[in-house]
Amino acid sequence: MSDTTRRAVLAGAAGVTAVTVLAACGGDDSDSGSSGSDNGGSTGGAAAGVLATKADIPVGGGKIFTEGGGVVVTQPTSGQFKAFSSICTHQQCLVSEVTDGSIHCKCHGSAFSAADGSVKNGPATKGLPEKQLKVEGDNISLA
Repeated sequence: MSDTTRRAVLAGAAGVTAVTVLAACGGDDSDSGSSGSDNGGSTGGAAAGVLATKADIPVGGGKIFTEGGGVVVTQPTSGQFKAFSSICTHQQCLVSEVTDGSIHCKCHGSAFSAADGSVKNGPATKGLPEKQLKVEGDNISLA
């Protein structure tokens, strides 16, 4: 095999590998991160710049939004709203749902407290970073 042909084959193989890796990183567009429970990024008819209304966030649960680099808004107890990064600290998967006072990552099974973002179940060893919220009237937005 000549040097030119070998070079062309190696360049082609590198190109195919790059396309394959990028396609694998793209994820499955049919799954928006919602697990069937109402955790998707809907604003529930809220005004522009507003993530949600108070009524959109269930007590003991929460919702996951793509705004602000990915945020989970929770309501650990009635009237108390918290926000955390929606990116799991284990391997940077997006968290998948908020139920029974916990934020869950379906990639490897980590769970975080909806009250303070701390790790409830590993393999994650660091809690979710808190984000600042602004609650004005019934509207909830990032500060």
